[in-house]
Amino acid sequence: MNSKKIEVFGKVQGVCFRYFTQQHALKLHVDGYAQNRMDGSVEILAYGQESDLSILIERINQGPPTSTVEEVVIEACNDRPLPGFRIL
Repeated sequence: MNSKKIEVFGKVQGVCFRYFTQQHALKLHVDGYAQNRMDGSVEILAYGQESDLSILIERINQGPPTSTVEEVVIEACNDRPLPGFRIL
């Protein structure tokens, strides 16, 4: 099991990006959270199997149809969130 901190930049607030992320994370059995940041980006903490995280990251790069993902920054971390995937 691995943890990733993911920062998503572009038109990612006000377009259901966090809910989109939550839906895919839950289907993939990935734990964590998605939250809006003051700078207009979305921060995601994702914890799960590496293969599931890779799929989630692919979907995050696409985003929902109403979004425009300009940049995704990913870094490994040691955080382990509570079970489930929350929108903060």
